Amino acid sequence: MDPVLNSGDTAWLLISTALVMLMTVPGVALFYGGLTKKVNVLNTMFMSLIAFSITSIIWVLYGYQFAFGEDMLFGIIGNPVNLLFSGIGVDQLSTLATTVPETVFIAFQMTFAAITVALISGAVVERMKVSSWMVFIAAWVSLVYVPIAHWVWGGGFLAQLGALDFAGGTVVHINSGVAALALILLLGKRKDTKLLPHQLGYSIIGAGLLWFGWFGFNAGSALTAGGLAGSAFIVTNTAAAAAMISWVIIDYLKTGKPTVLGAISGAIAGLVAITPAAGFVTVQAAVIIGLITSVISYFAISYLKPKLGYDDALDVVGIHGMSGLWGALATGLFAAPFVNELGTGLFYGNPGQLLTQIVAVVVVAAYSFVATLVIGKIIDIVMGLRVDDKEEIEGLDITQHEETGYRI
Repeated sequence: MDPVLNSGDTAWLLISTALVMLMTVPGVALFYGGLTKKVNVLNTMFMSLIAFSITSIIWVLYGYQFAFGEDMLFGIIGNPVNLLFSGIGVDQLSTLATTVPETVFIAFQMTFAAITVALISGAVVERMKVSSWMVFIAAWVSLVYVPIAHWVWGGGFLAQLGALDFAGGTVVHINSGVAALALILLLGKRKDTKLLPHQLGYSIIGAGLLWFGWFGFNAGSALTAGGLAGSAFIVTNTAAAAAMISWVIIDYLKTGKPTVLGAISGAIAGLVAITPAAGFVTVQAAVIIGLITSVISYFAISYLKPKLGYDDALDVVGIHGMSGLWGALATGLFAAPFVNELGTGLFYGNPGQLLTQIVAVVVVAAYSFVATLVIGKIIDIVMGLRVDDKEEIEGLDITQHEETGYRI
């Protein structure tokens, strides 16, 4: 039977696409912007804005075609038969989301690519040149995000191996977290490495928009308006809530007081961790995933980062990288065939799935780290990655944009 357009599925994916766009603009922009120093707030927000715009153009011209084109070269990349968006009809159905138009699926996947590179910016704020960041976006999306998306989601070799990633644990979060680590190693530390949020209210609004948009991120990845989307929706919220509670408890144990920054950090960590598992696990598993992920990310931020000495300004590595890692492995543990027949984890009799998840994590992390180092180093040699000391001290709003966030 030939695929038939389903208006309900199409409407849900259109809404989900808008929700995921909201996560970047203004979600990530506000979340990151509130955490930085006031002399860098506009620059920090701009990094997310320009990431969305540049990625949007790359995606429709060639990014989608290479990521989701018919597999070639032994699962490495897709066949770009519709370059420059040619040959894609208005009524043409997607080959992967078979009940919705191809244009809708392209737009949905575009928002994932955009937020992935925007997430990296949180690690390098307050010291990276705007011009270098824009060049980095174009190079990184083309050479890192696109092939990894094909490997996992576009029918590439990791998909063929059986790797499970419902909505972006490897493609989005491990990828962005590892890339952030590579880039900050090239950039070096800021002059002032303290995290002193100048306007935590912005970050609370940003976190709320991220939580709201994440339902499009995860439930939208069901690609249909049905039971699987509903299941992904409820486990997403459950994991975020459990992780927030877990982080607040850790704050209490360590300082005797809960912190708002800790609460929203916990929620984001929970959302990250459940992302790869959202379409495969039960609500009970989501609680466990959420409770554990805050412990992992808290340890990475409070102990691992100081010990290793890398300057991850807004804890992209600690939250997205580490919670993404846990989420990908947890999928291999908790995937339940009665939730989704495509996934059976170790606790349901398939230990091989955990091994497959480990392979996928290692491959994605290794490629992302090395490729990002190469891209960053070339940009550094050609045009420099970092602003000079005087510009950094004055703040990037005025030195990079000739604007200020506040006129008080």
